[in-house]
Amino acid sequence: MAEHLVFLTGHLAKTRLENVLAGLGATPFTYEIIDIGVKVAALMTEEIVSRRLSRSLKADRIVLPGRFRGHLERLSETFGIPFVRGPDEVADLPTYLGRAGKLPDLSRHDMRIFAEIVDASVLSPEALLQRAKALAEAGADVIDLGCLPDTPFAHLAEAIGWLKAEGLSVSVDSANPDELELAARSGVDYLLSLNEKTIDIATRHKVTPILVPAMPGDLDSLGRAIEAAQKAGISFIADPVLDPIHFGFAASLGRFIEARRRWPDVEMMMGTGNLTELTDADSSGVTAILAGLCSELAIANVLVVNVSPHTVRTVEEHDRARRIMFAAKNDHALPRGYDAGLLQIHDRSPFTGSIADIDALAGTVRDANFRIMTAPDGIHVFNNQGHWTAKDAFDLFPSLNVAQDGAHAFYLGAELMKAEIAWKLGKRYSQDEPLAWGVASLRTSEDRTRLAEAGHTLKAKKDVP
Repeated sequence: MAEHLVFLTGHLAKTRLENVLAGLGATPFTYEIIDIGVKVAALMTEEIVSRRLSRSLKADRIVLPGRFRGHLERLSETFGIPFVRGPDEVADLPTYLGRAGKLPDLSRHDMRIFAEIVDASVLSPEALLQRAKALAEAGADVIDLGCLPDTPFAHLAEAIGWLKAEGLSVSVDSANPDELELAARSGVDYLLSLNEKTIDIATRHKVTPILVPAMPGDLDSLGRAIEAAQKAGISFIADPVLDPIHFGFAASLGRFIEARRRWPDVEMMMGTGNLTELTDADSSGVTAILAGLCSELAIANVLVVNVSPHTVRTVEEHDRARRIMFAAKNDHALPRGYDAGLLQIHDRSPFTGSIADIDALAGTVRDANFRIMTAPDGIHVFNNQGHWTAKDAFDLFPSLNVAQDGAHAFYLGAELMKAEIAWKLGKRYSQDEPLAWGVASLRTSEDRTRLAEAGHTLKAKKDVP
């Protein structure tokens, strides 16, 4: 028997919801729409739902607007039916329902992130610990201490101890055998990078080496290092080494593919910094491609680095990418529709309503409060006095009649500028909500069990003497 869904909504969104659901065509579920009796769907409360919804309602699930403020568990217990939040916007329902009404599970992954602190040798203990904790919080599984050429790392052993005392896994990256030997004696977990000539360091200590070719691009020498590690019975990770664009990039991709063919069961690593750091492109897209390659080749370790300011969120980007790729691989699906964390500049669905939808909504407004929306033709502003559209926020000011209301003018200026930026970039705009920049910008999580605080307009008016 098909699952039966009930969608709760308000007056203004009901028609839009009906149209979106009707546009789905044949569905594996049946559904009905209930107007709970409020004008704006997001303003329905737990008390309103509990009081107005019939106890005799029959449904397998009741879908509330994503911005609903209330305890889903209490409603589920009261009605004996599971209550769930849908997406924030009606326009996103097709994607939401495309996965049987369940949000993608991004709690799992199969990739270990090594995050390198390049200048670890010159950092104070306090600065080093602060950096390491921030990287771990961002998603790093291993803190990699970078050793600089011709720069003594006098406190290397102590640094390893400090990080280990915090419960962190630690690796050391050096081309100096003496530093690698010291790191191994000091209890480091991983050593980057050993080759067939230096692998004996790992055999003398309880440490996992990352093995690389003794000569750039020489897979045969990597193979000899692998054979030595296997003969010694030690765990290891192999890294064929990813090269920058125009300096062997294409050939290095071929090496990763060939390495996986030669050694189908060997654990591997890819250092992504040679692409993210050395390419003037938004790193989220580069990261997504490399994470996809790692997913296909079962490369379970990545080494990431942030030196250039444009890669400041690289750990967060790799963390989100590994989760998206894991979920998509498990679903035998394309990595789309799972999460927007790597869609930082543009959105797949930038507009929550069509021009016709906005026109219809504008015709229902009976108060003076300004509503702001975007559509393919520009920025729309409307209230009971009119409906105006422009591509430039400044073009709207003469029509809004707020020249004598400083607080309101300030609010509208901020919101309209935000709307213009969103419209020009092809991003989603929602009035009184910050623009979503994916993992490129921290965003405070919302408590959706309580009503939101007063919006910008009300705050501004309260502050005016």
